[in-house]
Amino acid sequence: MLNAETYITSQKGIGGKIRTKYEDFYVEEIPESEPSGTGPNTWFFIEKIGRDTLEVVLDVARELHIDRKRMGFAGMKDKRAVTRQWLCVSNSEVEDIEKLEDKLYKVDILKIMQNEKKLRIGQLVGNKFRLFIRDTDNPEKDSEIATEILAELLRKGVPNYYGWQRFGKKRSNTHLVGKALLENDLKKVVDCYIGNPFDEEPEHIKKPRELYDAGKLEEAFEEMPRSMRYEKMMLKTLLKEMKKKNVEDAESLDEHSYRRAISSLPKPLRRMFVHAYQSFLFNKAVSERVKLGIDNYVEGDIIIDNEEHLVHELGDNINERIKNFEVHPTAPLFGSKVPLAGGELGEMEQKVIDEEGVTLEEFKVPKMPKLGSHGLRRALRFKIWDASAKAIDDGVLVEFSIPKGCYATAVLREIMKNEVV
Repeated sequence: MLNAETYITSQKGIGGKIRTKYEDFYVEEIPESEPSGTGPNTWFFIEKIGRDTLEVVLDVARELHIDRKRMGFAGMKDKRAVTRQWLCVSNSEVEDIEKLEDKLYKVDILKIMQNEKKLRIGQLVGNKFRLFIRDTDNPEKDSEIATEILAELLRKGVPNYYGWQRFGKKRSNTHLVGKALLENDLKKVVDCYIGNPFDEEPEHIKKPRELYDAGKLEEAFEEMPRSMRYEKMMLKTLLKEMKKKNVEDAESLDEHSYRRAISSLPKPLRRMFVHAYQSFLFNKAVSERVKLGIDNYVEGDIIIDNEEHLVHELGDNINERIKNFEVHPTAPLFGSKVPLAGGELGEMEQKVIDEEGVTLEEFKVPKMPKLGSHGLRRALRFKIWDASAKAIDDGVLVEFSIPKGCYATAVLREIMKNEVV
């Protein structure tokens, strides 16, 4: 996990591999509530395999000939997995969604229901996982080790690291795009997203990126495969801007043109850039704070409750409340208004951004302020429940549930003690 450096469990770990196939990684949303069956908005429960949530949302909007802003979902789900989640189309009927049957690639519609309210980001309790860790040395013994680790995580909580999904693994640049936004360099933002090929990327992806970097925008656009949907959105906008302004190369475009290119992306993706950079910094801050213990109070800690409200009156029983998962120590999702911890903890947090050469003020992103962030304090750990492990033929089957916004790979990282993607 990018910038995650500290474990809280002492066992050696069972090693192994995940995602040998999509079916090895199963996740299902735990919704806040089920749709009622009546109302102007249509919710539909889908199972998708090897698809990104946002891609499916855009496909639905295209098939129904509607603005993607009428679409809603509670959370982004893994692409390299089998996942189940609710989607929503506002002001629609069940019959509209039924027309999508067999039209969505690698997506099955399992249930369709009307509801009074729209579905919005964050409207879920959490997610339950069923994960196969394959190719371990001794499945029976490994399942016992996994059970021991899960028991410790049940007692203490899990370090609340952001997983590779937040950044991308073969192309870990989302946080770099976010940092470019903080630097107020909109051309660099676009260049970093479209160009700058990574060695791990396949040749058919690297080639159009190389063409873009060479200034051959039209050729880059023609070479881009369907999977580069968002790069094509931005590049199409740049080509239109070049034509409109009658210039022959992107270097002659002004800042407004690059702002338009960034704005062509779906809003959830645009906002992901700065969030990814915050996550990168957060993982570093968590790595440092976890060294002092994950389920105890340290002088200077900022504490939040389960509704993410700041706890101002700590009391003499603060450690007991932490151990009971009533309240939690935090680390900063750095932003323009985020408070830093007190004392030496605050100095440690300040050091994280000092080493990156950024300031809290820069998170305002003045050239695209809607993509900026005030920041907040995020729990240092998360609770896990319904956890179990058992041996299978060539590894271990692990099941557990975790709160929304947390990463299953943070749990697997403790169990496997190796790189978890």
